[in-house]
Amino acid sequence: MTTTPTFPAGSVLGYPRIGPRRELKKAIEAFWAGRSSADEVEAVAADLRRRTRTRLAELGLRTDVPAIPSAFSFYDHVLDAATVLGAVPARFADLVDAEGRLDLAGYSTVARGRGDDLPLEMTKWFDSNYHYLVPEIGPDTEFRYASDRPVREFAEALAEGVLTRPVVVGPVTFLALAKAAEGAPEGFAPIDRLADVLPVYAALLRDLAAAGATWVQLDEPALVSDSVDVPVERLLASVTEAYGALTAVEGRPALFVAAPYGDLRDALGVLAATDVEAIGVDLVRGPAPTQAVPGLETKTLVAGVVDGHNIWRADLDAKLQVLERLENLGAGAVTVGTSTSLFHVPHDVEDEPTLDPTLKSWLAFADQKVVEVVTLAEGLTEGREAIHEQLLAASDALASRTSAPGVVRPEVRERVAALGEDAFSRGDFAARKAAQAARFDLPPLPTTTIGSFPQTPEIRKARAAFGKGELTAEQYEDEMKAEIRRVVELQEQIGLDVLVHGEPERNDMVQYFAENLDGFAVTTNGWVQSYGSRCTRPSILWGDVSRPAPITVAWTSYTQSLTPKPVKGMLTGPVTILAWSFVRDDQPLGDTANQVALALRDEITDLEAAGIGIIQVDEPALRELLPLREEDHAAYLDWSVRSFRLSTAGVREDTQIHTHLCYSEFGEIIGAIDGLDADVTSIEAARSKMEILGDIAGAGYPRAVGPGVYDIHSPRVPSEGEVEELLTEAVRSIALDQLWVNPDCGLKTRRYEEVTPSLAHIIEATRAVRATL
Repeated sequence: MTTTPTFPAGSVLGYPRIGPRRELKKAIEAFWAGRSSADEVEAVAADLRRRTRTRLAELGLRTDVPAIPSAFSFYDHVLDAATVLGAVPARFADLVDAEGRLDLAGYSTVARGRGDDLPLEMTKWFDSNYHYLVPEIGPDTEFRYASDRPVREFAEALAEGVLTRPVVVGPVTFLALAKAAEGAPEGFAPIDRLADVLPVYAALLRDLAAAGATWVQLDEPALVSDSVDVPVERLLASVTEAYGALTAVEGRPALFVAAPYGDLRDALGVLAATDVEAIGVDLVRGPAPTQAVPGLETKTLVAGVVDGHNIWRADLDAKLQVLERLENLGAGAVTVGTSTSLFHVPHDVEDEPTLDPTLKSWLAFADQKVVEVVTLAEGLTEGREAIHEQLLAASDALASRTSAPGVVRPEVRERVAALGEDAFSRGDFAARKAAQAARFDLPPLPTTTIGSFPQTPEIRKARAAFGKGELTAEQYEDEMKAEIRRVVELQEQIGLDVLVHGEPERNDMVQYFAENLDGFAVTTNGWVQSYGSRCTRPSILWGDVSRPAPITVAWTSYTQSLTPKPVKGMLTGPVTILAWSFVRDDQPLGDTANQVALALRDEITDLEAAGIGIIQVDEPALRELLPLREEDHAAYLDWSVRSFRLSTAGVREDTQIHTHLCYSEFGEIIGAIDGLDADVTSIEAARSKMEILGDIAGAGYPRAVGPGVYDIHSPRVPSEGEVEELLTEAVRSIALDQLWVNPDCGLKTRRYEEVTPSLAHIIEATRAVRATL
């Protein structure tokens, strides 16, 4: 490029894409169900993109420079990059046309699977609660410019007078996050194909430039992490190769490389040495540079000072001070941005009619964060006096939060401070194992589920009616008990060994507990995307935590009264409650986790006293909060494991503690999982075809495990043969007396038409494998 176009003084890396009322979710699910056409979904999506651009302009982002990102996705942004590259697994080759393009139905099938064709594997997006689809790349994967959707969506906005900034997952991150395709030779890594994907990125850049794009954002969060399967030296060399090639593309737009979720460290210097025009740094998770970086003097530094990952209002004065210091480092220009895309937070705090007004004054959802960016950009360009009132208002909110009742409760803190080491230890596992075997007398390969059963329209309708006062508490309880009876009868009919109550009374595995614990608040419209069309409403953990009364005991006791088989008490663990909430940022996470753990310990004590002998404390998010830098792992794993043990260590030897993990690279945290000291650990394994078995066997893991045999994130019904094959593999790798049989995760999001035959196939396959023992 000869002349670098103007980068906006303030921008955001991305914005929620599901719609304030989950419009996209409803449209795409109607399409999957056959109730609407692809054209109808496209119309909803186009309207949603238009409304987003209008809203961002109303909030102050400029439309004549590319301050508004074009970052829409029907399902997942990594899958979107794969479709641009034509990187569709061979099992779905029949879904692409002659040019390698997928239509909406084909795109959905790659994401969700069909028949015996498994969908792309799903895992966590860095340390967030978002799940992305893992590309499968082999030596023979054909790359071609197969989708110009980013160009079409840019042109759509430009036709309405809005100059957007297209956002695409960068080539290094795309390949660093991919897995080697089945059949790839030993030693092959997807990053080996970097030179082959770069021509496709170059073609996309040329087309975007021809359409009028002046800037393109390439997201490279892999550069802030030690957790990708590419050595650091190789990763940095790939940055040099990739951006050496892309900056040499003739007639291209200016390139903005964003690196959210952490500190770029050496990668900042490597990027600065290339000819990219702008670099985005996360200054919430990473520190601001303190020394001049060679090469940065010719670039725009996009300072991610506004937190895109949490919902607390920014200390604008402190953020402005950071920006002012950065201006003295010698960068070509400093502009204001968010630390990450805002799709991790809800749309608008003003759309929360039930939140306490004082609490609302402490919060900033996506729309409020856009205003913070615009305000800081004005302060940086026009001077502090231009935003004097906004600085005072932010300081007042911070002071209000510090002194508000309930934020600090001495009795809660004194209880945590008084804990001794005995509160974190259960004693000898061998003795527990013998006591539990005598109490429960379960068959080899005992079968169970993870906890939840499908949330039917009738359940949701009853819960909504109760919330509106249209059902009395007694009527609501009768409705839930009727559903519990149906779930118990179904499990007994299918032949499961350890039953659950199905959780019909729970709207969400975290929100349900947040509604029953002091120190939390819940939202009405605070939806965020978890994966695909799956949305959650993270609770807000704002104060010290305690349990005012039992939460699950009555429901679990009622369920146990219906069956002679053991029933699991079901709780969500302290780490997951933190990970799937917006957590206070004014004290260490470990302190907050111990407060939650003590509340759960009280609940477990009451369950045990009520005669419940098996209690599951779910920690699916244990790895999710694992820091992206290896040097920080030990400290995190110490407090997270201790909080779990604090919640569970008070039980008798013959009480069996289960936990559940998902989206975990098991081998990476095997020591921590061992440290949890749970008697039984169930883990996600079906979609990855039991890849975790080698890690378990290699580590000599001593306790029981239930590697999942049914991928509940897909509508597929696994065949009996498929499950039997997975179980046979498990029996070959793990001692028989350690193995349990279960789905990958809870069944809440599935339909009974899928769940009932799937569970039946699991039981049939288990019986077949038992017969061979």
